[in-house]
Amino acid sequence: MHRSLSMAVTHADLAPSPKCTELGSKTGAFLTVFTILCGLLCFIFCLFAEATRSEDSWMTTNNDGKKSKYECVYSGSGKTPLLCASGAFLVLAIGMVVEHMYLLIALNNSTPSPLAALDLDSGPAKVLSWQAAFFFVTTWICFAVGEVLLLVGLSVESGHLTDWSTPRQSCLVTGEGLFSAAGVFGLTSVFLAAGLYLTALRAQKLGQAQEIVRRQVLEASVLYASPPRSPRHGINPTPAGNPSLRADHNRRNLSDYLFEFDKISSLM
Repeated sequence: MHRSLSMAVTHADLAPSPKCTELGSKTGAFLTVFTILCGLLCFIFCLFAEATRSEDSWMTTNNDGKKSKYECVYSGSGKTPLLCASGAFLVLAIGMVVEHMYLLIALNNSTPSPLAALDLDSGPAKVLSWQAAFFFVTTWICFAVGEVLLLVGLSVESGHLTDWSTPRQSCLVTGEGLFSAAGVFGLTSVFLAAGLYLTALRAQKLGQAQEIVRRQVLEASVLYASPPRSPRHGINPTPAGNPSLRADHNRRNLSDYLFEFDKISSLM
């Protein structure tokens, strides 16, 4: 005989799974991983841009016996670093916008709202508030610095797409480490954005736990504050003609037992 294996059902199995537009859903986890991957791809693009950035080389030129000139030429047209920097700029912007837009939508659609159910006077709530403020401010600072550095690199590399091998009196090039710094700031910003999402998720769980405790305290206070109910007494006639008091339908008083005893004795 084969016995069917049955697994115990827990409260987690009975609890409804969060919607795709709420905190803690699979969509939120997927978009967080997607944002981190965008940051990694941005960092890789920045490394390629740093490795292929244009450099200048100076030389002395003579013009038909006239006074020699000290001029410079570029090492390349700048198309490769321009494309890599453009890709890094777009990928980082897409990742950040998607993550923060989803976080904004999830905070508005979550039931109950983490901010509405959270007791801001408690110690853990204050810590989470400071963490959320730190993650939010530092995320946008790192994102803004990284994007500005990429824009500077884009403007410099796009200035010599044509006639890059022609000697000129001045050559504008990006500083060493500019694209690498932009990649570091971009990668930092996506990790800080993931930390902001996790902080919001922790705030929601803390708010739900506080709401459960608040409801239990309210139910307990109502239970102990209400006075005990007195049993209802009713008068029922007995076969002997004497009225008897009955506390309720489930209880029998002494006269009922005496009547049953007399009835049994008369039968014997």
